[in-house]
Amino acid sequence: MSDNRSMFRRWWRDPVDYRHLVETFESHGALGPFKFMLGAGGLVMLCLAALAPAAQGEFPAHIIQVQGIVEVAVAGVWTLRWWFLPWPREYESLAWIVLFDLDTAVNEFLAADRVVAVLGVVLLTAMGGYVAVFHSPRILALHIGWTVLVSVLLAGLMISGDLPGIDAGRRADIAVGIGVVLVMIVVVGVVLPFMQFSHWLLRVDALSDPLTGLLNRRGLDSHLPALFGGNRRDAAFVATVDLDRFKSVNDTFGHPFGDEVLINAARRLRAAVDSDALIARTGGEEFVIVGRLHEAAAAIGERMRRAIEGMSDLPVTITASVGVAVLDAAQPRSDAHYRELLRSSDSAMYRAKHRGGNAVVAAGEMPDIGGSH
Repeated sequence: MSDNRSMFRRWWRDPVDYRHLVETFESHGALGPFKFMLGAGGLVMLCLAALAPAAQGEFPAHIIQVQGIVEVAVAGVWTLRWWFLPWPREYESLAWIVLFDLDTAVNEFLAADRVVAVLGVVLLTAMGGYVAVFHSPRILALHIGWTVLVSVLLAGLMISGDLPGIDAGRRADIAVGIGVVLVMIVVVGVVLPFMQFSHWLLRVDALSDPLTGLLNRRGLDSHLPALFGGNRRDAAFVATVDLDRFKSVNDTFGHPFGDEVLINAARRLRAAVDSDALIARTGGEEFVIVGRLHEAAAAIGERMRRAIEGMSDLPVTITASVGVAVLDAAQPRSDAHYRELLRSSDSAMYRAKHRGGNAVVAAGEMPDIGGSH
């Protein structure tokens, strides 16, 4: 049960790397069809805007006119934006969600006919699908809360008969409309979170190393913006850890034993660094660690070296070569800088390995740090 709670907490706290998600869809050629479908949704809104005046009942003519103009404008801009401009940045995407939610709710309450009003809830559900794919669970929760609130208020108006145009003779049919609203609440409150959680779980699985549970190389790249983003100015480090002579360990003791060594090494490395550091298994016996720098690079590397050397209950002593590179707080941040740091730490690791292994080399430093050979 505790593992389930931990998993759901991870899902709830996942900020979702919007940019990386968009880049992933783009790399597979999916953004074009998505843009077309979202733009086509604007055409549907245009059609609804044209049909809406027939369902406005007793509302004054000037309100109907203003509503129609606003609807046509929003739907038209929405369509043109998705069809002819690049995919929006995260903040623009959030702004469109807020505008859509507010606009749809206003239209629901201005519609005199309950069936037309319920159509607005359907549109909110459709927007919920977009939110579930591209934004975080917390953003989805806000959208769901708004949808439920609007649905409950709409049901209350139906029950009280306060919607213009609903007379006593039609109240026998109100239950049908309320039932539809309740179904929508179930959809947005159950189906959308389930869809997003499933999407998150599959994404986490694709970004994880199945043996150790650490990130894989793609997962490391996707999580870097949260720790290594351009708005951060903390000093950071990248460390490359490679287990020494691991092939001989596999050849001597077998691959199942080698797998156990890798699992234990992953646990030891996780315990040796800060909880917010990123740890990935990027190769057979190679690990990369990215974190904030709170002490000398050599000290960080030495702690990792000792963590690997200190694995007990093994028939053989396992050691590691460690290379560490540092990004100062004053240096600029970009993917290119991270790649350069990774190359520097990798080069430093090979220098440690060429000196016999079980050693630490900080990029730019010549002396050995670590165990004797």
